[in-house]
Amino acid sequence: MIKVDNLWLTYHSGKERVPAARGVTLDVKQGQFVTLLGPSGCGKTTTLRCIAGLEQPDEGAITIGDELVFSAASGAWVPPFRRNIGMVFQSYAIWPHMSVFDNVAFPLLHLKPRPKKAQIQERVLRVLDLVQLGNYANRPAPHLSGGQQQRLALARALVAEPRVLLLDEPLSNLDAKLRDEMRIEIRDLAKRLNVTTLLVTHEQIEALTMSDVVAVMKDGLIVQAGTPTEIYSRPKDLYVAQFVGRTNLIQARRTSLESADKIRVSVETDLGAVICTASASYDIRLPTTVAIRPEDIEMLDSGEDGSSDNVFEGRVEKVVFLGESVDCFFQVQNIPLVLKVHPARAPASGVNIRVRFPVARCLAMPV
Repeated sequence: MIKVDNLWLTYHSGKERVPAARGVTLDVKQGQFVTLLGPSGCGKTTTLRCIAGLEQPDEGAITIGDELVFSAASGAWVPPFRRNIGMVFQSYAIWPHMSVFDNVAFPLLHLKPRPKKAQIQERVLRVLDLVQLGNYANRPAPHLSGGQQQRLALARALVAEPRVLLLDEPLSNLDAKLRDEMRIEIRDLAKRLNVTTLLVTHEQIEALTMSDVVAVMKDGLIVQAGTPTEIYSRPKDLYVAQFVGRTNLIQARRTSLESADKIRVSVETDLGAVICTASASYDIRLPTTVAIRPEDIEMLDSGEDGSSDNVFEGRVEKVVFLGESVDCFFQVQNIPLVLKVHPARAPASGVNIRVRFPVARCLAMPV
C-alpha cells in the first residue's frame, strides 16, 4: 500500500548540508500498522512528510496503492491534496474558529466531486461516533479537552476515507494515562477500518504496543525492521538494543563457539564465562558485547540450585520502587547491573544475591 524506495532528502541551511533521509526503503502492506521509531533528527518525520507530499525528496520513489506519487527518475509528482491520505499532526492543527462538526466536514468540502450536503452530514456524524465525539458536534473546537482534540484530529483525517493514515507524534501532547488509553483506541480504530497506518514516534512504548511492524531509524536510515517482539527480543545491534527498552551491557574479552551452528557462544567477561545466543551470521572475531534485559535476569531463592550456566553472585547497591515492579541495582565483580523484579520479591539494599542469566535471553552482538 505504501512503498518507499531508496529515498534521499538533504536540507540546505546556508553552506551546510544536512542529510535527513539517506536511502530509506520501506514497504507497508494493506491494513498494516507500521511505526517509524527513533530519536529526534533521525529522519522519521522527514520520511512521513515525503510520503504526504509536504516535502519533495532529492532521489527515490514513493508509491501509494497503485499510484506512483513521486519519482526522481521519471519526474512524477502528485501534490498532497491528490494523494488521498489522512494526516494527524503533532499539534492536531484544529481550527479554533470552527465547531467540531465543521472541522471534520472541512476535507469533504474540497473533494471533487463534492458530496451533497446530506452525504456530508451523514459521513461527519458517522466518523464522530467512531471516535466517541457524537455528542460534541456543535461544540466549539477549543472547548474540547486534549484527548477530545486528538480524537477530533483523527476524525478529520478519516472522514474522507483515505487510502492511508499518517500520524506524526499524535500522542505527545497528552498526559500519561490518556496516552495509554489513546494508544489502544487508535490501533483498534485503524484495525476496525482496515486503514493502512504509518505512525512516527520517539516513544518506544507506543511503537511496541500499537504496531504490526516497527522500523527503527538512525541518521536517516532504517537500521532494523520487524515485529515488536523481534525488535525488542532480538535487536540486531547495540543501537537498537539500547534505544528500544533498557538493557545491561557487558563487555567481552574473547568469544568461542559452543555449537557448530554459531547460535550458542561462550563469551569471556569480567564476570567470568557467559553462555549466550547469537545470530547465524555472528562473527566471533569481532569485538563483542553481551546484552540482557533487566526483566530477563532471574534472582535465585536461597535454596535454589545454582549449578547451571550463567549463575553469578552480586551485592545490591540500591532498590527503586516503581509501583508494579522494582528496579534492583547490583554489582557483580564491580560491574553495575540492574534487574527488574516484582515488589514482593525485592531484596534489601546491601545484601548479596545470586542471579542467573538465561542463555536464551543473553545476546552476543558486535560492538
